Amino acid sequence: MSTPSRSRVGFVEYVEARRPHLQRSAYLLCGDPGRAEDIVQVALTRLYLNWPKVQRADSVDAYVRRSLVNTFINESKRPWRRERSGLDGVADPMVPGPSEHGEHDDDLWSALGALSPGQRQVVVLRHYWGLSVEETAADLGISTGTVKSQTHLALTRLRAALTGPPDTESTRRTS
Repeated sequence: MSTPSRSRVGFVEYVEARRPHLQRSAYLLCGDPGRAEDIVQVALTRLYLNWPKVQRADSVDAYVRRSLVNTFINESKRPWRRERSGLDGVADPMVPGPSEHGEHDDDLWSALGALSPGQRQVVVLRHYWGLSVEETAADLGISTGTVKSQTHLALTRLRAALTGPPDTESTRRTS
């Protein structure tokens, strides 16, 4: 059995350290745990094939982020991805439920799932990865103005979905 080359050891270390974060990012993009795993696997395969070049670059994370988003976009365009399994209503054991973050996680997942793919991508890159407007625009290949408008629309929709309609009864009492 051969030992991995020294440069490939760095790849293994990177994947071990970052895979959970990449998996969650992919899930936030697509909303499906199985599909998220596929997206991460494709992105990591691309990373492995280009590892010597990528590891010399400024940011391995930037390469992987871009690969995740591009894979998500490309997979979304494939006709077979629009097919349904016919198992609607069957609980998926891998879908995260309520966690230590609170009982409203289901509401958050539903609200994220209701965003358009572009809005979801911007929210994930800006607020989960913590990228600047400029970095997000570069990763997605769009203008900074588009990032700003998509972020505004997405946050407005998320806020409305998570806070619900204004309580007219309490509004009347305070007037």
